[in-house]
Amino acid sequence: MTPILAVRIEHIAGAWLFGLIAFFWIFHGLRVAYGALRLPWIKDFSPAADADCPRVTLIFAARDEEDKLPPALTTLAALDYPNLEIIAVDDRSLDSTGTILDEFARDHRQLRVVHVKELPAGWLGKPHALQRGYEESTGEWLVFTDADVRFAPDALRRAVSLVKQQAVDHLTLFGDVEMRGFWEKTSLTFFGMAFHLATNPYRVGNPHSRAYVGVGAFQMLKRTAYEAAGTHLRLAMEVVDDMKLGKIVKQAGFRSCAGIAQDTVVVRWHAGLENIVRGVTKNFFAAASYNLTLVILSAAGLLLTNVAPFIALLLTHGWVRILAAISVAIAVGFHAGVNIVMRVSPFYALTHPVGAVLFCYMLLRSTVVTLWRGGVVWRGTFYPLEELKRDVV
Repeated sequence: MTPILAVRIEHIAGAWLFGLIAFFWIFHGLRVAYGALRLPWIKDFSPAADADCPRVTLIFAARDEEDKLPPALTTLAALDYPNLEIIAVDDRSLDSTGTILDEFARDHRQLRVVHVKELPAGWLGKPHALQRGYEESTGEWLVFTDADVRFAPDALRRAVSLVKQQAVDHLTLFGDVEMRGFWEKTSLTFFGMAFHLATNPYRVGNPHSRAYVGVGAFQMLKRTAYEAAGTHLRLAMEVVDDMKLGKIVKQAGFRSCAGIAQDTVVVRWHAGLENIVRGVTKNFFAAASYNLTLVILSAAGLLLTNVAPFIALLLTHGWVRILAAISVAIAVGFHAGVNIVMRVSPFYALTHPVGAVLFCYMLLRSTVVTLWRGGVVWRGTFYPLEELKRDVV
């Protein structure tokens, strides 16, 4: 083979590769971005009147949350909702979490505390705690959240209006994630964009689509739908129980909806890049259903679609550069839109390839650490991989 022919073949192969990458961004990226623009915003729904407010039970699990609990509890106490009960499940806490909850409950009659002293076999801590909360609940609608989430006073009234107007049985909301500093914003905004690309939240509302979403900060379900889907008994060993709750509700034939909450639902997820990396160690391999092949394909796809076009834009010419430019323009535009919704400067979209590399590293690290340990360590408890894989939903 002559050098000229080899170069020509290499150029053709490169054009085909970047043509496929551009195809991904044009036909999937733009479709998901367009769908994201059509998601309902909770601020556009008027707070429900007292007469239209069904009984709601808000449930959260707390384990060793003494630092984050007080500000979250303050917002729960300020919720403007006429028919509300709050059930807090103290899941084997070793700090003052249980005491904080008990003291708060003495001054706020709508809050009840359940103390879990031992974890039964065949359960992860958080799904078990949420199941216990459900068993104590009386609400027609259930709201599952996390112990560190802060709510606007009218959050529940607006959510009730949304589910009624949209005629859905399950609502999950994308809230504000507090981010500080370059690395948090770089990693978390890319995570937000990648989450949209992977799940296509707008399609969740289509009963003919297999798309599903569940965000741990806010999931509102009609009690009958939750029970028909199997409750958290179906999710006993699910690390990504929030996402899988959305899945089992959708599979049971009920209508789901994803919406935008912004500052109506706020959480400070992890402080600093190091804590973000550690925090997702248990999640990312679990999100891939502990499938090593899927992890490898996902990592390769991430780098090809989110990093390679930026490199090609600088180092190539001709059709390859044109196709790479199309991919970069769509990716950066989509990323900038996500940043605006997440209240981060759209200029952080320029960190797109850096965020992709970080995301890929987190995925591979989660996989390697989980395989090396032979399981997942979550809040001080070890769960064997063999059990986790056996009960994947």
